[in-house]
Amino acid sequence: MRTTEDTTNVGQRQTGKPHNAVKSFAWQGLMVLLCVAMMYPLLWMLRSSVVPETEIFSSPSIIPSSVSFENYAKGWDANPPGFGRFLINSLIVCVGTVLGNLVSCTLAAYAFARLRFPFKGMLFAAMLMTVMIPSHATLIPQYIVFSEIGWVNTYLPLIIPKLLATDAFFIFLLVQFMRGIPNELTEAAEIDGCGHWRTFSRIILPLTTPALATTAVFTFIWTYEDFLAPLIYLADINAYTVPLGLRMFMNAMGNSSYGQLFAMSVVSLVPVFLIFVFFQRQLVEGVATTGLKG
Repeated sequence: MRTTEDTTNVGQRQTGKPHNAVKSFAWQGLMVLLCVAMMYPLLWMLRSSVVPETEIFSSPSIIPSSVSFENYAKGWDANPPGFGRFLINSLIVCVGTVLGNLVSCTLAAYAFARLRFPFKGMLFAAMLMTVMIPSHATLIPQYIVFSEIGWVNTYLPLIIPKLLATDAFFIFLLVQFMRGIPNELTEAAEIDGCGHWRTFSRIILPLTTPALATTAVFTFIWTYEDFLAPLIYLADINAYTVPLGLRMFMNAMGNSSYGQLFAMSVVSLVPVFLIFVFFQRQLVEGVATTGLKG
């Protein structure tokens, strides 16, 4: 038998349904508009890459009047040795920096997270303080050092520092993740006779996969998009990376090839897009489990 209170609750739920539906529809509509606003520059660049150069700045529309891939063909071979060479150079630098960061930052993080040594807290705080030092502040001293040892115009200044655990952000990220691994696992490994290296390689490293994927993805993206460091250290056009290759389409005298620039910009996004698609799950898991927010 339905009581008066039950009837009132049912009435409130029925009255609230249309209100909730309108609120949900408005929220989803707002999210769609924000997505379109965020995607507009990318869609406009994609449209500009397939239209004649005279039509690029004539309309803010994202729908092309005609589609032509002439800008892609011309842009690929416009600046010898070609945009393909710039992509290969960027991938060489990215692979070196990713491997360097994975090896050095993982070992440093294991030391801070699991080992006991004098002044550990002080050294960890000093390491974190380096995150706040602008990279531009150390640019000139680094250039002088690398110039003295003859590394300028090579990839060594871009890769070798990564082998020395110089990215404190990734060390901190890995330390946070390793601290979340139960101590019982490492204590059981010690009882079974494992030393530090076997505990690190057999226990800690396999459980740190999400954080390692996050480190690899961010290192790849930040290195791939870096413009300043390659501009400082690379003088030979055959060693140019993608950002320097894109800069060559711009001309200070006003003869810039915007169509080819947008076409090659679209091509340059492909590696980053593929990396994000293949490692999206590990990236989200790594960021979530280390307590970091983008």
